Amino acid sequence: MSTIENAIEVIVKQGMLPLYFNAAENKSVSILKTLYNAGIRAVEYTSRGPEAIANFQKLIEVRNAEMPGMLLGIGTIKNLAQAETYYLAGADFFISPGFVPEVASFLIGKEVLYAPGCMTPTEIIAAENAGVKFIKLFPGNILGPDFMSGIKDVFPNLIFMPTGGVDTTRQSIETWFNAGVSAVGMGSKLISKNIMENEAYDTIEKETKRVLELIENIRN
Repeated sequence: MSTIENAIEVIVKQGMLPLYFNAAENKSVSILKTLYNAGIRAVEYTSRGPEAIANFQKLIEVRNAEMPGMLLGIGTIKNLAQAETYYLAGADFFISPGFVPEVASFLIGKEVLYAPGCMTPTEIIAAENAGVKFIKLFPGNILGPDFMSGIKDVFPNLIFMPTGGVDTTRQSIETWFNAGVSAVGMGSKLISKNIMENEAYDTIEKETKRVLELIENIRN
């Protein structure tokens, strides 16, 4: 099985992708451990600050030592230089806020999953023609489930995941799945700045378990 297929399989099986960034290395590590304990096997760490690369390298090190089966991806990739840096750091998959053709070409050539953020059918077509299999609908709160319902028949071979504005409620998640997505991206609604600030790891674990159960329930 290729690494692209493997990453897609893990994310889709999970039904959600938690994403976060924290400037503090120790908090970044603690959150990753908490998510792993909650049953998560794919996480997106976002490259949103100067500390991101050093933190990510530490996360990979801890993952390799303590978290078998965990895929660690990198988000907010906007150019080829970033993609190359995190590829060398060992990222399992890559996510962008938009479609970057040279990043797609580089990663697909390496058999690594690249999920670009797309907001229009034109962007989705460009990504699909470049060999992309997994689309991040972004920002999800602007597009909404109706957008997904409207385009899904046009793109039967693609996998979709909204990020931004997906709530942790049954109604929000169910509406998206009913519209045709295969997973939902969960950022600040799951791991808020406040929760990170207060190191409320119990809350993250409880909420993550609840959302995973909710998704399983919705699918059945």
